Amino acid sequence: MKIGELAQVAQTTVETVRYYEQEGLLPKTVRTAGNFRVYGPAHVERLRFIRNCRALDMSHAEIHTLLGLVDLPAGDCGAINSVFDQHIAHVDERIRELVQLKQQLGEIRQRCQSENAVDACGILRGVSAMEAEHKPGRHTHLG
Repeated sequence: MKIGELAQVAQTTVETVRYYEQEGLLPKTVRTAGNFRVYGPAHVERLRFIRNCRALDMSHAEIHTLLGLVDLPAGDCGAINSVFDQHIAHVDERIRELVQLKQQLGEIRQRCQSENAVDACGILRGVSAMEAEHKPGRHTHLG
């Protein structure tokens, strides 16, 4: 099948297929004499796997690791468990950060309980006055 057919079967876009090829997530494929890429069932399966990993909010590095393990079917799944354990830890940390963000937003929202003029809005004053902390260690692992 051609790239458009692959994208349609895997419920993604042609651009996504090309991007995953460039990133090394999808293997390069053979080309016809007319320079068209030709894909098979293995490409469909791999693209669906990648798409499903992305739906789980996994990074390309995590997906690369998992695909490397998929390509070694005789190994045990301990390394797969490790990837998932680390991803769960990232999710836990991100949830903690989002809970703190929600609390901060709620506190700022409480600064304005009426229909003031914009120049008297407590929310805007609160945002302007707050000290935003630099967070170099933010725990998102997605690009």
